[in-house]
Amino acid sequence: MSAPLPFALPLIAILRGITPAEAPAHLDALVEEGWDAIEIPLNSPDWQESIGAAVRRHGADRWIGGGTVLQATQVDALAGLGARLMVTPNIAPALISHAVRAGLTVAAGFATATEAFAAIDAGAQMLKLFPATTYGPAHVSALRAVLPPVPLLVVGGVTPDNLGTFLAAGAVGAGLGGDLYRPGQPVARTRDQARGFKHAYQEATR
Repeated sequence: MSAPLPFALPLIAILRGITPAEAPAHLDALVEEGWDAIEIPLNSPDWQESIGAAVRRHGADRWIGGGTVLQATQVDALAGLGARLMVTPNIAPALISHAVRAGLTVAAGFATATEAFAAIDAGAQMLKLFPATTYGPAHVSALRAVLPPVPLLVVGGVTPDNLGTFLAAGAVGAGLGGDLYRPGQPVARTRDQARGFKHAYQEATR
């Protein structure tokens, strides 16, 4: 069993590479499709502008945050922008603790049980297995047997076709990157992919 996520649809949209000019329309499409957790990685162009605008536009009722967070100064910038969510690609206990103290909800990237427990000890409220397809559903199942009921998300290579397998193994949800959004794609494709992933989740959990 896992503790519930703070957002209703347990899927995080990862808009890596999005620009401030493109972000509003894609965010609007995701929100209209019922997504309530959206991550803009910090290696995207002018990420502070994009995240700040997203928070102003949707932050009152959506979980807007930053991903690929590596430095305490980035944590402080996210908190200053009003973001609620921080996603890391790795386990950095001091960074995680700093983010929790700043009021952010942290999804910490990990691969092993040792890393998972280090993240939990540092205060991470969620775990992010990355890259998920490298380790596979059996790895999720084995980890779930020893981990406390912290929500475990899978990220990296997750598609509508394999999402259900990861959920059945013990993941509570997923972060979706390149199979949901690629830089420069039309808003209509983002909407279609969002619908596909949401439908796959609903089918797997009904």
